[in-house]
Amino acid sequence: MKLFVAALALGALVQAGLRFPCSTLTFQRLDPAGQPGSLPSAHLHHIVGGNAFNATMTGDVGERATCTTCQMAEDFSNYWTAVMYFKDPKNGSYHRVPPVYIGPGQNGAQGGITVYYTQYDLSRDNIKQQPIKAFPAGFRMTVGAPGITGRPHAGLSYQCMTQSSRGALVNDFPKQACPVGIFTTHHFPACWNGKDLDSPDHQSHMYNTVSSEGFPNAGKCPDSHPVRMPQVTFETQWDTPKFNSLWPSGTPNPFVWSFEGVGAGTHADYLFGWKGDALQRAMDKSECFYDGCGAIKKQVMATANQCTVKEMVNEVTDGWLTALPGMQKMT
Repeated sequence: MKLFVAALALGALVQAGLRFPCSTLTFQRLDPAGQPGSLPSAHLHHIVGGNAFNATMTGDVGERATCTTCQMAEDFSNYWTAVMYFKDPKNGSYHRVPPVYIGPGQNGAQGGITVYYTQYDLSRDNIKQQPIKAFPAGFRMTVGAPGITGRPHAGLSYQCMTQSSRGALVNDFPKQACPVGIFTTHHFPACWNGKDLDSPDHQSHMYNTVSSEGFPNAGKCPDSHPVRMPQVTFETQWDTPKFNSLWPSGTPNPFVWSFEGVGAGTHADYLFGWKGDALQRAMDKSECFYDGCGAIKKQVMATANQCTVKEMVNEVTDGWLTALPGMQKMT
């Protein structure tokens, strides 16, 4: 898959925050943030990051993990989303859509996502006026929800990629075949209540002030959630072109998430696992970008790609399936 021009331009213009690749760790029905303890969880996820990933995760993950699929070698966090599937319009069967990495220089990442931690926006850090507190050990959060049927929250978007651009930001699956793939983005909230590592809905300990697409600084934190955290974002490119020939012209979008819901149900999960004070050191550094902020160890992606976890659900998730993993056959 070719690295498109927009990614190169983005890498040249921005200079504040962290941006790095994480290869795919596993595809499994596990969800220690949204459904802790469930083995298996309700639907399939695409997971990257540290090898401490499991159905239940508490305490200091950074102390337990021994490897990570992320380029930042001190980041043992886990990042995950639902998985995109192609649903054949002719017979209703499903096929998993692979993610492909499209970040700067490719870097040897296998599948996976691009992760961002921004202090302010992508052109400045502003840390003198807006200091950033790193997440504490045991912290987790989610954004979006599979049951949403209207419009997703600002910051959760889709783009139809071409050879020349990522395409317009939209809030649902593209309505036409995309020449290079479907690009999805998940921006997380950045305002914490300062006390809870989680909440019953996995969201209310955070306050979402993201009000627009792209990477502008999120709005001011309210008094109820006064602590400004890093703004975490995931980007994923899904390799949909290999299915474009199976999409009859003029028919509805055939791509679905692994929970079968509509595009508005796009969602993502984050579980903090940086080693020691590594993330705080990065967030305290002015105008750093993609270089580890001068204080974080990096690893080559060939090493990151060797990190694995065992299969804990043992089910078929790829190839042509009559039903999505964990879902009853749709009639």
